[in-house]
Amino acid sequence: MPSLALDTTYEPADDERRACTESLTELYAEKMSTTAGHVAVVVREHPPTAMSLGRAVDGPIAVLNADIRRGRSFERRRAFALAVVDWLEAAWGVPRPNAKVVFTEHEGHDLMGADRVGGEWSPEEEQ
Repeated sequence: MPSLALDTTYEPADDERRACTESLTELYAEKMSTTAGHVAVVVREHPPTAMSLGRAVDGPIAVLNADIRRGRSFERRRAFALAVVDWLEAAWGVPRPNAKVVFTEHEGHDLMGADRVGGEWSPEEEQ
């Protein structure tokens, strides 16, 4: 179960927040070649004084922490990160220098839901 946590200084309306959670789920499923049913997404808004990025320009900031299962290729992770940055820029006007994606990889068994425990990665899933 990947867990995607977006911290941002952008203040989305309820429909924008829902569009974000749905879009991040779809992007993750597409770029990581998996199903969407087990993707968890949370959006947390913060005042501008609560977040900073050293190279940020004027505009909202957004940092996505992606806790994922170990084994996905650099190319898949990079494609997902760029898709997230593109979405944030297009949907919320987050300047590209103000958007970051941080991956933390876990063993499959470290990702659990009530009905399942994640399995180990297999190279066949990368195809």
